[in-house]
Amino acid sequence: MTKKREIKLALYLIGAGMHVAAWKHPSAQANASIDIKALQKTAQIAEKGKFDIAFVADSLAINHESHPHILNRFDPLIQITALAAATTKIGLGATASTTYSEPYVLARQLMSIDHISNGRVAWNLVTTADATGETALNFSRDKHWEHDYRYERAEEFIDVVQSLWDSWEDDAFLYDRDNNIFYDRHKVHETSFKGNYLSVKGPLNIARSVQGQPVIVEAGASKPGQQLAARTAEVVFVHWDNIEKSKEHYRQLKAQLAPFGRTEEELLVLQGISPIVGDTEEEAIRKFNELQSLIDPYESLKFVSGYMGNVDFSKYSLDTPAIEVEFPEVNSIQSHFNEHLEIIKKENLKVGDLYARLFGPAKRDAFVGTPTQIADEMERWVIERAADGFMLQFPLLPRDLEDFVDKVVPILQERGIYRKDYTGTTLREHLGLKKPLNRFAKSKVTEG
Repeated sequence: MTKKREIKLALYLIGAGMHVAAWKHPSAQANASIDIKALQKTAQIAEKGKFDIAFVADSLAINHESHPHILNRFDPLIQITALAAATTKIGLGATASTTYSEPYVLARQLMSIDHISNGRVAWNLVTTADATGETALNFSRDKHWEHDYRYERAEEFIDVVQSLWDSWEDDAFLYDRDNNIFYDRHKVHETSFKGNYLSVKGPLNIARSVQGQPVIVEAGASKPGQQLAARTAEVVFVHWDNIEKSKEHYRQLKAQLAPFGRTEEELLVLQGISPIVGDTEEEAIRKFNELQSLIDPYESLKFVSGYMGNVDFSKYSLDTPAIEVEFPEVNSIQSHFNEHLEIIKKENLKVGDLYARLFGPAKRDAFVGTPTQIADEMERWVIERAADGFMLQFPLLPRDLEDFVDKVVPILQERGIYRKDYTGTTLREHLGLKKPLNRFAKSKVTEG
């Protein structure tokens, strides 16, 4: 009998919720993004639901068009350190940029938190989408790098970071008091990397963690993004508009693994969804409509603008056909831009339709419904190989998360497609990923 595939779940942890108007809801805590106790409580609810990861996104610049919870929030690395102290099993994912970071510093920070959390950290590698168009100005640069250059640097960056993480073999530190030997000098290694963008000597001044290295998460769906993911990612986040598009991308991405000596099980694809649970379908729709009623149309269009080339939608009426809007070429998330533009043309959307149609937390779909309806749809996506699991971007936190944990999770568990409890302690164990061998130790064995 073939074992059923186990659904993987990640929580997108953002303030009062992913919906642009979530902070205005009567049950919301408007300042949740800057209240660590509220964030810790939300992570604990996800841990109660046996989620794999609590994930924290990031941006490195803001403007008046930014999502409310982007305007005022913690640095992701500091936040997951605080989350580590309040949880014991759930994985902790943090976003950090390869374009605006230094590999030695970031490698040290991530590995430090991996030790603090006992092997529960994931790094969401991004090249930075630059939704504001002004990120470079915060880093003493005049211009944001072009898309493909960012990915060229990212290819070097991850190689450097992972090499630094392997600076020390697992048994390098001896702590031998009797013989005055703190560590084995033969088991520490320099990275000695020189590339087109980076030059790093090493070694890193912290050992490998219990899971070896933090899990690598990526979200790029462009050709350079897919290539980087096929070579280096262990989890990929996607946000496709429908199951057929997701199936196509799933097949395409998994097919690129073999040339890098990787199997399909070594890369998990998580589709972004925004469930709203009701005991009846009518109740779920009422909750959805309640959030929609809080939207200021032009405020929501400011959020859309960041993904569509920073268009000034205020000069258009809400009834204007969106195809008449002048959308510039983008230097940010190209896959989102291209898919959104395709939907706009195909469905002849009006400007006022854009946020509700294009962005999950404001979109009524098959994940707005009863617990059984939502469980059915999630199972369908995994069975039909559109995804290995889901990134849950709940519109309103913690309400929608609590409803999901209390009402949908038990159904998934009863069907045998979701864990009833954690069977390991590290994030790699949760995800079914192997602990990576130290490259330097492996090389010595190979050479021997």
